[in-house]
Amino acid sequence: MNKPLRRIAIFCGLLVLALLVRDNWIQLVQADELKTDPKNRRVAIARYAQPRGNIIVDGKSITGSSDTKSGDFRYKRTYRNGPMWAPVTGYASQAFGATQLEALNDGILTGDDDRLFFNRTIDMLTGKQQKGGNVVTTLNAKAQKAAYDGLGNSKGAVAAINPKTGAILALASKPSYDPSSFAGNGDKDTSAWSKLQKQKNEDEPMLNRALRQTYPPGSTFKVVTAAAGLESGKYDLDGKTDTPDPYRLPDSSTDLGNDGNIPCEDASVRDALRYSCNTVFAKMSNTLGNEKMIEMADKFGFNNKELDTPVRAAESVYPKDNKPQNAMAGIGQASNRTTPLQMAMVASAVANNGSLMKPYMVDQLRAPNLNVVQQQKPDELSRPVSSETAQKLQQGMETVVEKGTGSRAQIPGVVVGGKTGTAQHGENNSKNPYAWFISYAKDKDGSSPVAVAVVIESSDTLRDDIAGGALAAPIAKSVMNAVLEGK
Repeated sequence: MNKPLRRIAIFCGLLVLALLVRDNWIQLVQADELKTDPKNRRVAIARYAQPRGNIIVDGKSITGSSDTKSGDFRYKRTYRNGPMWAPVTGYASQAFGATQLEALNDGILTGDDDRLFFNRTIDMLTGKQQKGGNVVTTLNAKAQKAAYDGLGNSKGAVAAINPKTGAILALASKPSYDPSSFAGNGDKDTSAWSKLQKQKNEDEPMLNRALRQTYPPGSTFKVVTAAAGLESGKYDLDGKTDTPDPYRLPDSSTDLGNDGNIPCEDASVRDALRYSCNTVFAKMSNTLGNEKMIEMADKFGFNNKELDTPVRAAESVYPKDNKPQNAMAGIGQASNRTTPLQMAMVASAVANNGSLMKPYMVDQLRAPNLNVVQQQKPDELSRPVSSETAQKLQQGMETVVEKGTGSRAQIPGVVVGGKTGTAQHGENNSKNPYAWFISYAKDKDGSSPVAVAVVIESSDTLRDDIAGGALAAPIAKSVMNAVLEGK
């Protein structure tokens, strides 16, 4: 071969080598980047080329897919009772992406998850259309309906947990939205989305209040303060607490009183829970100190930035603070903030004799042929208090329902424990307060199948009539009833 031909051959070889390197670079290194590029419409077209797998509650699907018969995206998502289930499902939209369970389990639902490789291979060999798998939740349909209907026209949220396993039984939030209304890619869908975006600064219907909104917990937090006091050994359930009424906040000239003419001076922990004495628990929080209060709050799940259900919950916070603010945080005010899920976790740990189970709402991931791809197992998150302390707290919370502020949560023939709360809202309490109630119900064997937290953010109720026992307790009662009746 002469020299010019040899140079041409070498040059062509280099070009082929460069082409091979570039091709492998694209397929092996840049594949994921190109696949997730928002400008790559082929991925989106493939995602909606077949019906999506479903999200399952009580053995029935709460989602579906409809054939659009037009455009690039053939199938769009549909939802049954969309507004009721939106805090659980999130949305899957051809135009606006996906959130919550729809997003977290997208690979299973579309059939693209690597764990479904065998199913995809069989479909390809048999010429069948690719199918998505299913997401089986822990939700209880009757409990969810009781929670959603119970909220009525109020703005607020409900979270219910099985204390023995951590399985989430209900997760309701109002106001809500219908994810079906913008599931497609047409003008009607985009206008529905635009309308929801305008409401974001007002009612925030797309905000999952049960998981993603934090509130001052008010007097419901007194259960955590009581837990810290009893665990310290400095207090007993029925012993006197040496508490004045009013109580002068530490390092302050401010006197803290109690709401109404209630017997809080030197009250026991049981009576302080029954009457919801601010003075007793503010003094207790100050006596124990900020570090001990943070330590107990942490054990119940506060200050955890990575609590996944698998949807990530907002962080509930018990703050590092000075003495007067720590005293106020001990009664659920100051910078103390929590999600409804977190307060349901508090009630569930007490009901479960001191064991706090990690909350979760996906029981199984299933392949299209119903084979189980992933099975969730109950997992203990922490043990905030001893069994002995938990049983004392149960006695206190049961007194609240039997003889105290939580009487509207009573269920005939059932032992119910609870704690009411009314939390200040706005500068100098200028806005309507939040109404809270946390509770659990016991089976005949003494174990608890359900713990509930309810918060009413706003309602049509007159300010002077807003109270956790009046507004939130009846909702918790209906949710507990729904679970008990289904057993």
